[in-house]
Amino acid sequence: MRFSEKLERIPPYLFAEIDRKIAEKREQGIDVISFGVGDPDKPTPQPVVDVMAEEARKPENHRYPSYFGLPSFRRSVAEWFEQRFGVSLDPEREILPVMGSKEGIAHLALAVLDPGAIALCPEPGYPVYDMGALLAGAEPFYLPLKEGNAFLPELGTVPGQVLRDSRLLWINYPNNPTGAVAPDAFFREAIDFAGSNDILLAHDNAYSEITYDGYVAPSVLSFDGAMETSVEFHSLSKGYNMTGWRVGFVAGNAGAIEALGTVKTNIDSGIFNPVQLAASTALLRAGDDVERMRVLYEARRDRLVPALKELGWSVEPPLGSIYLWMRVPGGYDSVGFSKYVLDSAGVFFTPGNAYGPSGEGYVRVSLTVPDDRIDEAMGRLREAFRA
Repeated sequence: MRFSEKLERIPPYLFAEIDRKIAEKREQGIDVISFGVGDPDKPTPQPVVDVMAEEARKPENHRYPSYFGLPSFRRSVAEWFEQRFGVSLDPEREILPVMGSKEGIAHLALAVLDPGAIALCPEPGYPVYDMGALLAGAEPFYLPLKEGNAFLPELGTVPGQVLRDSRLLWINYPNNPTGAVAPDAFFREAIDFAGSNDILLAHDNAYSEITYDGYVAPSVLSFDGAMETSVEFHSLSKGYNMTGWRVGFVAGNAGAIEALGTVKTNIDSGIFNPVQLAASTALLRAGDDVERMRVLYEARRDRLVPALKELGWSVEPPLGSIYLWMRVPGGYDSVGFSKYVLDSAGVFFTPGNAYGPSGEGYVRVSLTVPDDRIDEAMGRLREAFRA
């Protein structure tokens, strides 16, 4: 039996491996406190669940959904975008629902990249950016995110030959895994860079609603020239506690939206209508729930950062996302430190080099852990490192 040669270049998916390692420890009777996967621990807002339950009982919603999403959901996205970012979008041409942003991100590569083409991918970064390129038969070119440059890619360092073959540039702010945010000047630079090099700029804005200390994340589409060069992905997973619902959307350049729609209509059959109707409710009626979650994550950030610093470790409070990006102590590399805290304290931090070579020397710490488990984990770590 033969399989695609592409699979030889695709490692096991990072978070599937994390789940496997933690499951092994738990099978050994170890009570693992995992700060690994960014899966919100609070339930989906009740009004959203209620709409889902009501709509799922209607037989007319049991048939194939539209390939392009319910018009009402696309209009809700447009209304939310106008309210949130001051950006006017055409629901028919500039918005496309996706089965969670992960699916859309992977399929955008199929819509944009030919074999031999290049996708410019930040690293450390969300693994789907470069895996999507590889599955499309294209090549990722990595843009290191360094602490000394505020975890922003240096676009001016991309070699000319690489630029000639580049078709897609990924950016992601608030950033996963670093928690960094980008100034307006960087978004303008990225838009100009994409426009002058005939590259599609794709902004993964999954953490737009989870920001701290008064910072409000922008949309790349709110900057001049963006609609000619850019698309932006949003997910209801993080801010709305809907990771299992698999719903999000992409908005922006009409040509890119049409191209992605062509791929999706040939691969999937759309999102279950009740999920889309519930997502509309989330966008337009769950603002208070989103704010409560933002406040909760900020409080957890402010609980964890001092505790980690008391252990002598270097970590700064991020302005966005649901992650801390922490330097590992001297004498450890990323994997060695992650393995040590798991073995000695039953606590799991994701090794930073899992997100790319520039993540070496860091671990990612998720804020999706309740206060009592945070306190227990910090107590275990104090004991382990005292020993």
